[in-house]
Amino acid sequence: MPLRKRAASSVIDEPRRSRRISSTVKKSNYFKDGDSDDPLTTGVAKKAKGKSTPRGKRREVVEDDISDEYQEEDTADQDEEHDEEEEHEDGGDQDDFATKVTVVKVQSLRPDGGVEYRDDFLHKNTSLFLKDLKAHNEREWLKSNDREFRRAQQDWESFVMSFTSKLSSLDFTIPELPARDVIFRIYRDTRFSKDPTPYKPGNCYVGGGLWHPENDSVYKIRESIDERPRRWRRILNNPDLKKQFLPDASKSSDPEEALKAFAVRNKENAMKARPKGIPADHRDLALLKLRNYVLSKKVPDGVIFGPGSQDKLVEIFTPLVPFVSLLNSIVRPDPNVDGEFDSGDDNE
Repeated sequence: MPLRKRAASSVIDEPRRSRRISSTVKKSNYFKDGDSDDPLTTGVAKKAKGKSTPRGKRREVVEDDISDEYQEEDTADQDEEHDEEEEHEDGGDQDDFATKVTVVKVQSLRPDGGVEYRDDFLHKNTSLFLKDLKAHNEREWLKSNDREFRRAQQDWESFVMSFTSKLSSLDFTIPELPARDVIFRIYRDTRFSKDPTPYKPGNCYVGGGLWHPENDSVYKIRESIDERPRRWRRILNNPDLKKQFLPDASKSSDPEEALKAFAVRNKENAMKARPKGIPADHRDLALLKLRNYVLSKKVPDGVIFGPGSQDKLVEIFTPLVPFVSLLNSIVRPDPNVDGEFDSGDDNE
């Protein structure tokens, strides 16, 4: 029997869709006990076997689904336009760029009490400012007392510049640098601190040495301690040095006590294990573990403030000169300077 030609279907304006999707899709056993989120798949799975949905109805289902999608998109667009209109009417994000003005009442300067400001000592008002800052460690307070802060800062800088020239007379290797290069900032770094106070208002101390030096400098100092132990004992057992910076060791006649006291004062950041290549029974193992080499002491405010303060500080700094010179000769030896520390410091 000859095949008959199928009549041409009417032209459809909608996008062409495969008929195999709705006629042949079956629900997988994987989803047998579960519910499907796809309405087309759910409807096909529930149809009886051997029956098919007429093409007209299939087309209606697809058209309804597509029209629902476009209707949801149109509704979302209308909501966005409505929100934009409300945001435009209310001013939108313009409030984020509004200028905020904070009014700070500026305090007047404290009277000088008839004592003029000089370069060779710190004025009493500078001490009073630091005490007030300690009691009111806040940015708003410092802003309101900015004039007093600037005056105290200028007093401190002039004092540092004047005292640097006296230190240079003790140790010619100390250069005369600008004040900003040798002064700590008053602002604290609070990023990794539990203390939220923004400023450093006090703690007067005197000291010298190497704090957190580079690894190359640490290796050189360890080599010096290992090869020239007598040199370190001679420097650290200076009577004036022990009196000022190692008072506990000054009470003992044993020279090893000075080395023990020095190691205790620099135990922060020290190695827990012995350095590589150093035997466990090395007599200076405590010194070889160190990474800091500093001598310091706190001084009362009366030493810093008032007439004659620089002479008092020179007296404290003088015993530190041989110690600092020893470190300089190890870390940054000067070829133009004779090795004053080499005499009598052979290996032991």
